[in-house]
Parts: sequence; C-alpha cells; structure tokens
Amino acid sequence: MRTTIGIAALVLAGGLGAAAAQDGAMSFFITSQNPGQGANFGGLEGADAHCAGLAEAAGVTGQTWAAYLSTSAVDARDRIGSGPWVNAEGVVIAENVEGLHSDSNNLTKETALDETGAMVNGRGDDPNRHDILTGTMADGTKAEDTCGDWTLGGAEGAAMVGHHDRMGLDESPPSKSWNSSHSSRGGCSLEALRGTGGEGLLYCFAVN
Repeated sequence: MRTTIGIAALVLAGGLGAAAAQDGAMSFFITSQNPGQGANFGGLEGADAHCAGLAEAAGVTGQTWAAYLSTSAVDARDRIGSGPWVNAEGVVIAENVEGLHSDSNNLTKETALDETGAMVNGRGDDPNRHDILTGTMADGTKAEDTCGDWTLGGAEGAAMVGHHDRMGLDESPPSKSWNSSHSSRGGCSLEALRGTGGEGLLYCFAVN
C-alpha cells in the first residue's frame, strides 16, 4: 500500500511539473539582438529593460525580467529568482539556482533559445554568436571583467562571456561553460565582441 501511494505521488508530481513547464509562461531566453552599443547597456537597469522589451515584443507579459549579469557589487546568481525556468518551447532549463550552476542543468544550443523560440548560432555557424555576456565565474559570482559594470561600449574594458552551445577550442571546462568561458578581447564595442564569436547577447531570466 505504501509503495502504491509513493508511486502515485511521484506520477502526480511529475504531471504537475510538466504542466508548469508547458503553461506558456516562458521564463528564460537568450536575447535575439543587441541594442547596438556593445556591452554598454546603461548598467543593470538597462540590461533588464532590454530583456523585458524583447519578452513583451514576443508576447510574454506579466513577468519581471533580469539579465544574467554580475557587476562589481552584484552576483548574477542572486538576481534571477529561484526558478524553475523554461524556454519558449516549455522545456525546463533548470529547476533552481543550484541546478543551473551544476552539471545537471539543461542549457545547450538546442534549449538555449531566443525569445522567439529560434536557435542561436553557435560554433560552426556563420556567424558564430555563442559568446553570451555574463561577467561571472562558473558559480555565478562576479568576475573582474564586466565592461565597467555594463557601461562601456568602446575600445576600453573587457567582459567575461559564456558559450551557450557548450563548445570551444578544446575540451576544457571553460570552453564548455555556459557562463564563464573567457574574457572578450579588444574592448567592449559590438565589433570587439563579434571578434571572439559573439553579438553582445544576454541570458534573461524571469525572477517571479
């Protein structure tokens, strides 16, 4: 009897989880475009507004959005709510903050979609756009390179980026890291970010 009840509970929990993932409320995406100023978003407020604007344009309303960015005073992992997060197709990316920053997350090229549900170009595509701005270490805490806390968009500064496709020049952990692969080179301009395989894109998470 106890075993039967246990199995029923698991089935019910699984059904509820699936329903939550497929309720149409996208809560994670990669931005499809950069506003045009490279890594200068006007700070975190501007980056969050960019996420919100793209989400609303895609028809997702009623959410509060945060860009997955660290600054000299804030860790990205503390900005994004508690999860779970699903992409535009209702696929779960991670159940919680700990899962997101572990090997159990489901963030890959196939699941890290933009706000329209489109796949973002990765290594081997033309152009490669897999460098996603984060400014973080692998555990989601602040790194040194944040392009002046996301206020620089010229030849100065650098930004830590991750590879959304989990691919790089080799098989090392940084090359496969979604949030902490390497720093940009040549500054914080859009041209500089493109030079290492990026487009000044962001990870966006719904915090509510």
